[in-house]
Amino acid sequence: MDDVAIRAERLEKVFGEGDVQVRAVRGIDLEVVRGQVALIMGPSGSGKTTLLSMLGAMLRPTSGKVELDGVDLARLPESRLPDFRATRFGFVFQDFNLLSSLSALENVQFALNLAGTTGRKSRERAEALLRGFGLGHRLSFRPEKLSGGEKQRVAISRALANEPSVILADEPTANLDSKIGHEIARLLRNAATEEGRSVVIVSHDTRLKDIADRVLWLEDGEFREINEMAVDPVCGMAVERKPETPHYQYEGQTYYFCSPEDRDEFAAEPTKFIPDRG
Repeated sequence: MDDVAIRAERLEKVFGEGDVQVRAVRGIDLEVVRGQVALIMGPSGSGKTTLLSMLGAMLRPTSGKVELDGVDLARLPESRLPDFRATRFGFVFQDFNLLSSLSALENVQFALNLAGTTGRKSRERAEALLRGFGLGHRLSFRPEKLSGGEKQRVAISRALANEPSVILADEPTANLDSKIGHEIARLLRNAATEEGRSVVIVSHDTRLKDIADRVLWLEDGEFREINEMAVDPVCGMAVERKPETPHYQYEGQTYYFCSPEDRDEFAAEPTKFIPDRG
């Protein structure tokens, strides 16, 4: 039996035509097996979200194919895609994408309802997931009453509700502090290890490398060698080791930064950001 849950072959996405044409994704090949966490990193505008959208059947590729459990998503009729997404994928977003008018419990139930599970069965499944993530005391709370970490745990519960083959996460820790971000990363790791799901994450956050089985670097729509990247010591995000990247030399070492502001903050007090020197 093929252990690959999701596979992309020669995947391309082109926006526009002529002089304004943009090749956002260029001939990507990717395989993610069951139980594996694949982390895709890269600078803003590198094509990460476009790639994730094609993997999740939210965006049609210009060419190439995406197979999930042997089904070519690019060839599925438009009428079948909503049901396929609802039952085969779980989505986790940076801004949570919870419905503000629904409680935590209802948000998870809604995902189950879309896939055809209703009534008592949907409530019991949603409640079990939320209680498992320590949210038993927040079942009736609407998103505005939840912390960022609680919202993301609701979002992960919703993503797992229909027992999907693949979890797709777009910057799942970007709006969270270090402690909560680590907890969310652990939950995604557990979804792969304990439940045998494939997890694909796109992110700038280098902390997620700790839970990933594979780390891929996407730049200009293509996968490249990851050893070309560095970590911004101020914000902890991945950046490229290029001459044009904001950088600063301190005690014989070159440090790279996401922005000139980070570089200037580092330059004002380097020891604050260098381990064992602060």
